Amino acid sequence: MFKGTEPTKYIALAYLTGILPIKKQKTQSALNNFDEYTMLNAGRFSPFVGFTEKEVEKLCNHYERDFNEIKHWYDGYILGEQHIYNPKAVVSAMLDGTLQSYWSQTSTFESIRPFINMDFDGLKTEIIRMISGDEVKVKTTTFQNDMITIKNKDDVFMLLIHLGYLAYDQRKQTAFIPNEEIRGEFVNAVEENKWNELYDFENKSNELLEATLDLECDIVAEKIEQIHSEYTSVIEYNNENSLSSVLAIAYLSAMQYYFKPVREMPAGRGFADFVFIPKPQYLNSYPALVVELKWNKNVSTALAQIKERKYPQPLMEYTGDILLVGINYDKKNKAHECEIEQYEI
Repeated sequence: MFKGTEPTKYIALAYLTGILPIKKQKTQSALNNFDEYTMLNAGRFSPFVGFTEKEVEKLCNHYERDFNEIKHWYDGYILGEQHIYNPKAVVSAMLDGTLQSYWSQTSTFESIRPFINMDFDGLKTEIIRMISGDEVKVKTTTFQNDMITIKNKDDVFMLLIHLGYLAYDQRKQTAFIPNEEIRGEFVNAVEENKWNELYDFENKSNELLEATLDLECDIVAEKIEQIHSEYTSVIEYNNENSLSSVLAIAYLSAMQYYFKPVREMPAGRGFADFVFIPKPQYLNSYPALVVELKWNKNVSTALAQIKERKYPQPLMEYTGDILLVGINYDKKNKAHECEIEQYEI
């Protein structure tokens, strides 16, 4: 109906809406005379895809809700320069005053569960990484904009992005789970499918978290070294960025008690590599964690940097304990070191 130049004689404007982009025929769109605005690039329509951060702040002020808690639960979609929130979830949280997942009222995992269980190389591992708070690279070119022609893990991730289950950072070309609401939905879906990969990893992660909270530095170093070895390819093992990714997935079990870790958090006179903040119901049981990573340095310099640059400063109003965690990787010896201290205000 819209293909080619002939229809332009009769149609002044056509406005189509839908969840998936226009179906591709080979590498081209079936309709090539439309401007498309999608979850990959919403362009000038970015502020209208959902609630913007300013709109959510105003709602929080009006309904007397804690903006930071709303942000942890429902923020995460990045469209251009905009942080976009799910309107249904925000409105429900404002009216009910309860921080929980409202996702099941607007969508369901049933339709996408077959896709996350597909036997594509690396698919389950990268979903576990995202559940842990990490981001994964995604190639956007092969997806045919349908739910039938799924050929690899990138196509699965692209489908999840367009359906709203994953967010996409156009600048870094990475996919990630946008917020606590959807992370919980992923955890439920994975646990119902009884992934052996997740159970094995959760056991290692639980041991790591317990050792961290008990200030067992040698055990923490040992567990991180084990996870680094098992979940990083030989090519990437000595890559400095791999240590950051390893730490993100290593503390998978922490996600039950903590919000998604904040990376490069502005703190004091610099940026803390990782900050783990407990969920409100666990404030009295679990300390905040400020983590600094070092590469071919002395592990003591990590803790020294945390103190010198006053990284715990943004947590001064935090009512619980704070642990300072320094981790160093020696590339030559492929050895990990750890030091942990309780922060004294």
